[in-house]
Amino acid sequence: MSDPRRPRVRPYPPSSARPADRRPPARPSAGRRWLYRFQVGVAAMSVLTLLLTGAAWTLYRDVTGGITTTNVIFGGSAGGERNILLVGVDSRTDAQGDPLPAEVLAELRSGAEDGVLNSDTIIVVHVPADGGGATAFSVPRDSEVRIPGLGRNKINAAYPQTKAQAAARLVEEGMADPKQVDEESSQAGRQALIGAVQDLTGLGIDHYAEVNLLGFYNLTQAIGGVEVCLKAPARDAFSGIDLPAGPQTISGADALAFVRQRHGLAGGDLSRITRQQVFLAAVANKVLSSGTLADPTKLGALIDVVHRSVVIDSGWDILGFAEEASQIAAGQMDFLTIPTGGPRNTGSGDVLVVDPQDVQEFVARHTEPAPEPEPEAEPAPAPAPVVADVANGSGTTGLAARVAGVLGQNGITPGEIGNAPERTTSVVRYSQADGDAGARQVAGALGGIGVEQSDAVGQGRVQVLIGADYSGTGTSSSAGAAQTGGSGSGPSPAPAPATPPISAGGVPCID
Repeated sequence: MSDPRRPRVRPYPPSSARPADRRPPARPSAGRRWLYRFQVGVAAMSVLTLLLTGAAWTLYRDVTGGITTTNVIFGGSAGGERNILLVGVDSRTDAQGDPLPAEVLAELRSGAEDGVLNSDTIIVVHVPADGGGATAFSVPRDSEVRIPGLGRNKINAAYPQTKAQAAARLVEEGMADPKQVDEESSQAGRQALIGAVQDLTGLGIDHYAEVNLLGFYNLTQAIGGVEVCLKAPARDAFSGIDLPAGPQTISGADALAFVRQRHGLAGGDLSRITRQQVFLAAVANKVLSSGTLADPTKLGALIDVVHRSVVIDSGWDILGFAEEASQIAAGQMDFLTIPTGGPRNTGSGDVLVVDPQDVQEFVARHTEPAPEPEPEAEPAPAPAPVVADVANGSGTTGLAARVAGVLGQNGITPGEIGNAPERTTSVVRYSQADGDAGARQVAGALGGIGVEQSDAVGQGRVQVLIGADYSGTGTSSSAGAAQTGGSGSGPSPAPAPATPPISAGGVPCID
């Protein structure tokens, strides 16, 4: 017996069993047509969303899946600003601690001994909270600072020496796995360098990125080379550089030699810092302004460079930062070098003297947000024009007219011109109601003669009485040194314009 509550379902006959005279279905209503289109649109959007989500997830997996991270950040800056420590290490291993093959080392033109680690490039990039232009501060590797456990030493000693001490301690404590020793000792070295940079600059470090020799080499190849310009040919056996003068595009071993050269440069390591700044500015310009991040081939090559040669802190959302960094237009990143004193010999080598207070004041000037502009004050009312009557009591014919001419050249309106009883001293008289401001202006134009108040002078005017002591000098703007009693040596030369900072826009020619 059928359940009366259950709806009856009538099976739809197959097409072969349908009556031949069956009428076509009625056209759907406008409402049903809209619903159908909406369902199709939702389906299409769902597919598109899945595709986009899949692409984003693939990119995220590709970038983050193989990157080497280190747990070194335990603080950071306040507010929305961020400070990133970029470190270039002269390492003969890749990011995973595996030795580079001999043929790769030969291609890198690397002559140092295996196992030697030098943090020769130390740069702090400050990204302001408002997302505006970034500022990169280079720290010379020979800057003498205080390092916990090492005393006063070059700042580039913080990483390798702390790492060596930590590695010896770990081995002594029984750690047998060389990779684990390398990983944990490297973490200690990085933390020591971060602490030294924070103490020196006053900036809290939020993120850390380290690139090795192989990274410098591969990065330029991945983006198709970097444009640089040399004032003169560069040849140096230590770095292996051999480049002509003028603008050129370099990559690979030539790019590595370009950023490593310091022998034969006038400023030594400071000149090398300029090389590094120019190189990084060119890289930033190439990556951010030429669509590199939107080119799948170049992006894939960059990801490979990151995996093989870069170490970042474990808390850094690198993709989120890349999206923000792409909004920093080329030319909106300035490269500066912290102030240093001269070299000093410590017995164990030359160091650069640095004053942390000077460095922190320098950094603050270039990182503090600009103050809000104060409202413009109402302009002060323009002073009433001075009218000067001139009377000649000197006994020299025509002097009153000449004095009136000097006053006119200085913006003072001459009034009545005439003679006065002979007198010895020259003076400018003013009324009590006007005060002495106008009289002093007139007196200054005539070489600084005296002023006095007089009830005989009408309001709104001054009276110039020329005496026998008047020498004829004045300060006419058009008379030049002859009227001012100058030596005739001419105007002082204009100061030389200040050298602009290196930025991510343009290719400056350097030594």
